[in-house]
Amino acid sequence: MKKIVFFCIPAHGHTNPTLGVVRELVSRGHQVWYYSYHAMREKIESAGATFVPCDDYDMEQKLSPKDTARVGKDLSFSIRLLVDTTLALDDKVCADMERLKPDCIVADSMALWGKAVALKLGIPFVSSTTTFAFNQYSAKVMKQSVGTLLNMLLSMPKTAKQVKRLRRKGYPVKSILDIIGNDDNTHTVVYTSPEFQPCSETFSDKYAFVGPSIRPATDRMEKTADKLVYISMGTVNNDLMPFYKNCLCALADTEYQVIMSVGNLVSIEEFGELPENVSVFPHVDQIAVLQQADVFVSHCGMNSVTESLYFSVPLIMLPQTAEQGGVAERVRQLGAGIKLDRSDTASIMDAIKAIFADDAYKRKAAEIALGFRNCSGAKGATDKIMQVCEEHDLL
Repeated sequence: MKKIVFFCIPAHGHTNPTLGVVRELVSRGHQVWYYSYHAMREKIESAGATFVPCDDYDMEQKLSPKDTARVGKDLSFSIRLLVDTTLALDDKVCADMERLKPDCIVADSMALWGKAVALKLGIPFVSSTTTFAFNQYSAKVMKQSVGTLLNMLLSMPKTAKQVKRLRRKGYPVKSILDIIGNDDNTHTVVYTSPEFQPCSETFSDKYAFVGPSIRPATDRMEKTADKLVYISMGTVNNDLMPFYKNCLCALADTEYQVIMSVGNLVSIEEFGELPENVSVFPHVDQIAVLQQADVFVSHCGMNSVTESLYFSVPLIMLPQTAEQGGVAERVRQLGAGIKLDRSDTASIMDAIKAIFADDAYKRKAAEIALGFRNCSGAKGATDKIMQVCEEHDLL
């Protein structure tokens, strides 16, 4: 029996892919502790892990709305925030690790505190990457913007201060890249297929492209028309009432069944009386809907795109962040969707008609789905973690 510790950020798209791995580890008789946040507690515990809350230590939850908007846009600010959280967790996590003596730490690529404590205490480490793996080759394919790269370079002098803060607490890091980047020597589980991952052949054998871990549907969704259009802009940047209304204007009283999931930041009452073919909900069982859908209008979060393509559903894409833009670009390159340059009513309708007029989008999505289904999944990720444990045992 091995003791495995997971660390993750409070995001469904980063947590969900790991739950199948937790279940597989537990089914093999291993013990799992999972450091996360109360919003994720129920799903983590239902997977069989012991939940450990980090809410009281997370610096992002203490930000003003103005500063929250900077996260993800200002790299030096985001790194400072991650270092703040790492140091806030330091005493608790180090004491816990000394007591538990885990055989391996598995940390989300954004939960820097997991990798940092593994380095500090010499614990075997596996990075859990729910987006694309990133190197100089994949960056070119995903068309990483010059502005983003310039921002990264300009922020590097500021990050030196954060490195000094970590070193004062015993973290053996020479640069911030030691914890924010995974090189070819870092054991890494990537929850996508080699075919969908840009330039997968350029990564070392330390990388395991295990494909998605898709949960079963919990609800049933009835299809009431020949074509079902599903619209969702995710769980974070979804305060987009003008866009939702443009979708409603484009699709009202058409031959399509339309399901919109709009989150909690907009009021459904604002839509007024809905046409008979349109249903609007705060949340839906996305897996249940995608099993019936014919096209998905999406923000292009990696989790949503993966689920869509797993069920061979082509996409119409309106990314809201640089990361989502990279995912959208990959889908476009592989011919499984259309990226919206504008979000007006006419552009939305034109894209939907284009998807339905050309079977190639559906075929390309099905090809990607086949690649996903041929991957090793949660079992492959668990095998990778066990490999790391066994290699350490031999030292």
